[in-house]
Amino acid sequence: MPALYIVLPILCILVIAYRYYSAFIAAKVMVLDDTRVTPAHTNYDGQNYYPTSRWVLFGHHFAAITGAGPLIGPVLAAQFGYAPGFLWLVAGVVLAGAVHDFVILWASTRRGGKSLAEIARREISPFAGVMAAIAIMFVVIIALAGLGLAVINALAESPWGTFTIGATIPLAIFMGFYMFQWRKGKTTEATIIGVLGIALAVILGKPLADSSYASWFTYGAHSLIIMMAVYTFAASVLPVWMLLNPRGYLCSFMKIGTILFLAGGVMLVNPHLLMPSVTQFAAGGGPIIPGPLYPFVFITIACGAISGFHALVSSGTTPKMIDKESDLRPVGYLAMLCEGLVGVMALTAACVLHPADYFAINTSPAVFASLHMVPVNLAALSKEVGEVVAGRPGGAVSLAVGMAQVFSGIPGMRGLMDYWYHFAIMFEALFILTTLDAGTRVGRFLLQEFGGRVYAPLGDTKWIPGSIVTSVLIVVGWSYFIWTGSISTLWPMFGVSNQLLATVALAIGTSVIINLGRAKYAWVTAMPLLFVGVTTLSAGWLSIRDNFGPMAVGPDPALHIQGWIDSICTAIMMVCVLLVLGAALARWVKVLSGRAEPVPAIEASEA
Repeated sequence: MPALYIVLPILCILVIAYRYYSAFIAAKVMVLDDTRVTPAHTNYDGQNYYPTSRWVLFGHHFAAITGAGPLIGPVLAAQFGYAPGFLWLVAGVVLAGAVHDFVILWASTRRGGKSLAEIARREISPFAGVMAAIAIMFVVIIALAGLGLAVINALAESPWGTFTIGATIPLAIFMGFYMFQWRKGKTTEATIIGVLGIALAVILGKPLADSSYASWFTYGAHSLIIMMAVYTFAASVLPVWMLLNPRGYLCSFMKIGTILFLAGGVMLVNPHLLMPSVTQFAAGGGPIIPGPLYPFVFITIACGAISGFHALVSSGTTPKMIDKESDLRPVGYLAMLCEGLVGVMALTAACVLHPADYFAINTSPAVFASLHMVPVNLAALSKEVGEVVAGRPGGAVSLAVGMAQVFSGIPGMRGLMDYWYHFAIMFEALFILTTLDAGTRVGRFLLQEFGGRVYAPLGDTKWIPGSIVTSVLIVVGWSYFIWTGSISTLWPMFGVSNQLLATVALAIGTSVIINLGRAKYAWVTAMPLLFVGVTTLSAGWLSIRDNFGPMAVGPDPALHIQGWIDSICTAIMMVCVLLVLGAALARWVKVLSGRAEPVPAIEASEA
C-alpha cells in the first residue's frame, strides 16, 4: 500500500474538521466571547498567570501535550497492522481528542484557571472532586513514567543524542530571557536564534561522539533518570517565562516543522507500507503489547487520538496564559489535530520498515528468536545510522529509523541517514521532555491544591517551600516507575490510566454543558465518553487479569512487587473513575428531570 494513498486523505479530513466542527463547537456549545477578561489578566502575577500571544501559547500548549504518546503509541500499535491504527487516529482525534482538549480548556479558562478536580467538585459534587483528584494524581505519575521511559531507552549509551538534548536546555533559558526580559516581543529574533541553535547541536553531536570527549555524554539508564529528574524539578519551580514557555515554543517549531517535512517526504518518496493491514497478532499473543486488538490498540495509541493527560495541561498551565477567548479554538482544538497528525506520521514511519526488522528492533533478542522471523535490512540499517538498533524496545528507535529512511530517500539527502537518525532521536526526546517538565508542574499544582485543604499555606502556588516539596514528590513518584518498569508493563498501564482520565474529563465536560442548560449539545462529549469509557475499563480489567496479576503471583519473585503495585494502582484508578461516572450520571438525571436547576457557572465566572 503506497503511503500517499493514506496520508493525503487524512490531511484533508483534519483540515475539514478544524474548519467546520471546531467552529460549530465554539459558536454553539461554548459561545466564545472576546469581551470577557481571561484569568491571565484578572489573576496576573508574572509567573503562572501571564497573558501570552496566540501562537506562542499554541507552541507551548502543543509542546506540553505532545509527548511520547503520539510518537511511541502508534509505533507500538503497528504490531496489530496499519489499518486499525489509522482508523482510530483519525476518528479519535476529530470526534474525541480535540473535543476533549477544547472543552476542558474552555471550562478551566471560564473558571479562573481552576484544575480538573476543582471543576469536577463544582460541576458534579465535592465527592466527585475528591475521587477525580485521587485518580489524577495516580495518572500524572504513571503517565510521566510511561513517557519518560521511551527517552531513557533512546538516549542510554548515546553521546550524540545526550549532547544534543542537553544543549537545548541552556538554549531555552537564553531564549526565555531574550523574549521576556531583554527584548520583549521580539519573538522572531529569538526563534531564529533557537532554530539555528538546534541545528548546530545536531551537527556538532557527531564529531563530539567520535572524539575523546564522548564519555562526558555517555550515560546508562539510571544516570539518565536522575539527570531527567533534576531537570524536571527545576522546570517545575522556575517561572514559566524562564524555561517552560521558551522551551515549549522552541520545540513546537521543530516538532511541527519535522512532522510537515516528514509528511512532505512521504508524499515525495511515497514509500510502501510493508506492514500488513492487520497482522496475526490482532487476536492476541503479540510480542510487544500483550492482549488482543480490541481493546488494546485504543490504549496503546492513546495520545494521538485522545489523551486524558491533556486535560491536566488544559486545566493547568495553559488556561492561565490565554489572552482572549478566541485563542481557545486554535490552542485547544487545532493543537490536538496537529498531535493526531504526529501519530499518523509516526505510524507511517514504523510501517515502512519490513515487519521482521520492526519486530527485531522492538523486542529483546530472546523474544525475537521465538517469532521465527528473518531480518531483512537490519544489518544495513545499523551500519547506516552508526548504532546497533536491534533489541532496542520502546518504539523510539524504530520510529527514528523509519523517519531516517524516509528523509534519506529524498533527492539530495542520500548518505545522511546517520544525521537524520540522530535528528529524529532529538525530535522524539524533545517531545517527551517538554511534556515531562509541563506535566511535573501540573502535578505540583494539583498536589498543592489538594494539600492546601489540609495545610492552607501549601495551597499557595507562590509559596516556595510548598512548591519545592510537592515537585520533589511528583518527580520521585514517576522516577520510581521508570527505574523499575519495562515497556511491556508500563506502556499498557500508562494507556489505561491516560484513557481513564480522558473518561473523567469527558464526564466533567458533559456536566458543564448540561449544567449550562445546553443539554441538546451534550452529545458532543457524551458520545466519545461512552466509547472511551467502555473500552478503557475493559482494557484495565484485562491488564489486571492477564498481565499484572500473573506477574504478582508468577514464578519470578523479582516481578512480584511490581505486579502487585501495577494491579493495585490500576484497580484504584478504575474504582475512582467509576465513582466519578456514577456521581456525574446522578447529577445529569437531576438536572434533566427538573429536580435540580441548571447551574450557569460560566455566565457567573470568577474570571
